[in-house]
Amino acid sequence: MGQYQLAQLRRYDAEAIAQHYRYRPWLLLWRAFRIIWLFAGFILGLKWDEWQNQVEQNKLRRAARLREILTRLGPTFIKIGQALSTRPDLVRKDFLDELVKLQDQLPSFDNAIAFQTIETELARSIKDIFSQISTEPVAAASLGQVYRARLHSGEEVAVKVQRPNLRPLLTLDLYLIRWAAGWLAPWLPLNLGHDLTMIVDEFGTKLFEEIDYLNEGRNAEKFATNFRNDPHVKVPAIYWRYTSPRVLTLEWINGFKLTDTQRIQEAGLDTDTLIEIGVTAGLQQLLEHGFFHADPHPGNLFAMPDGRMAYIDFGMMDQLDEFTKETLVDAIVHLVNKDYTEIAEDLVKLGFLTPDTDICPIVPALEVVLGNAIGKSVRDFNFKSITDSFSGLMYEYPFRVPAKFALIIRSLVTQEGIALSLNPNFKIVEVSYPYVARRLLKGETPELRRRLLNVLFKDGKFQWQRLEELIAIARSDENFDLLPTAQLGLQYFLSDEGKFLRQQLVLALTEDDRLHTEEVQRLWNLVKDELKPARLLDAAVGALTNLSKEQTAAIIPAAVLSLRVFQGKH
Repeated sequence: MGQYQLAQLRRYDAEAIAQHYRYRPWLLLWRAFRIIWLFAGFILGLKWDEWQNQVEQNKLRRAARLREILTRLGPTFIKIGQALSTRPDLVRKDFLDELVKLQDQLPSFDNAIAFQTIETELARSIKDIFSQISTEPVAAASLGQVYRARLHSGEEVAVKVQRPNLRPLLTLDLYLIRWAAGWLAPWLPLNLGHDLTMIVDEFGTKLFEEIDYLNEGRNAEKFATNFRNDPHVKVPAIYWRYTSPRVLTLEWINGFKLTDTQRIQEAGLDTDTLIEIGVTAGLQQLLEHGFFHADPHPGNLFAMPDGRMAYIDFGMMDQLDEFTKETLVDAIVHLVNKDYTEIAEDLVKLGFLTPDTDICPIVPALEVVLGNAIGKSVRDFNFKSITDSFSGLMYEYPFRVPAKFALIIRSLVTQEGIALSLNPNFKIVEVSYPYVARRLLKGETPELRRRLLNVLFKDGKFQWQRLEELIAIARSDENFDLLPTAQLGLQYFLSDEGKFLRQQLVLALTEDDRLHTEEVQRLWNLVKDELKPARLLDAAVGALTNLSKEQTAAIIPAAVLSLRVFQGKH
């Protein structure tokens, strides 16, 4: 495969790339020498600081040097640096502060090359396409740069142009990194060395998807479709007539980066509301749509003057299957229930532990780690403490992080980091658990209804306090209306599917040889302000009208059974 064919390679193919470079050792040797030379100098500098006791004085200079090295080595190493910039558990804070600059403070390439790329890709002149275009790029990223322009039809657009000769450079670096990973894997701890080449392949696959702007455009439209009914999330429209594999034209977004707290406050926007929009949208991507933004760094998220949050840059996305989504919800339910054996089984299902792993010694360790992180209340849950504690477990037990979950964890850590920059007292669960509670209470699908029952019943006993907590947490969102949920709940309760719940509720009301009027009274006090008698009657009528005659008749025995059980116990 010649250099021309390599430049035309549309999908990452480790074998094809290896075959190409196997017969071009001079390219490998020169690139490897350059990489080793730059990093050897950097490591010697760190060691020199240690010998001279100058670590503290020189740490900022060394961090800046690392950023310069990654920038000089080009797109592949910049992307690695960007990934590390979201991992405070792996990288020192001084290095972290510099690596964050790799998100959007990168050198641009020559305008003449960018404009020539636009004209070649779109087969027309710049003047024919745009009535005006900025003379300099407004942003430069690792794989391309962006110009602000206006179409002849009047729409203001962002024009993203890819850096030249990307594929040959990316494939060369990926081949060298994969080769190094194969050599390093046996020397690393099990959890880090396991499938190291697979992680490189996943990285390569994502990089190739990211440099196909047609793929990015399709991702943006799919993401927009998922959020079409959400008034808080904005996705820019794609102008397909002016888009190609190396040029992407999309709607211009007027807004402020989420890290620009001063401008956000000056615009009169509420930071806590923005956090809630971001976290809820992130959970919807993972648990509902299964299609998530895997690179939500501060340069890709904007607060708009009207209070909406805008997502841009859809090059790095990933898809979760139904089984994974359901298992994630299961894991949240088991975490709430403190069912640590089930959590260990969930980790096996999700690929963090191999199926042949003996989970018996792992369960007590999970209980210690998760029990301390959750504390007495779900609201005390701290995502950072979980990741820190798990990093300790990774060395003691055969945990591994599946490539897909490396992206999810990166996404969650990044979003939590953005939220903390807006509000240092932010706790991710204060927003995320109300969302999960609302979804469970609404129970739109049989799977969610089954999980709600798992939350409400433990060891065969109805958890009154859990239901109170769910309702209280769900109602912490001012926009949450309990009535539609009550109507859905009543429909389920009266349906064939709700037969088990009817029986269990009768037993729950009368268990321990007493009528649980206190618990019912507490629940009523919690919801009575929202569930006025007139609204409640409407909801009941609405629920009953959706039932068949057979289903309506089936609830009469349940009422009779309730009365008999109560009379028999008193």
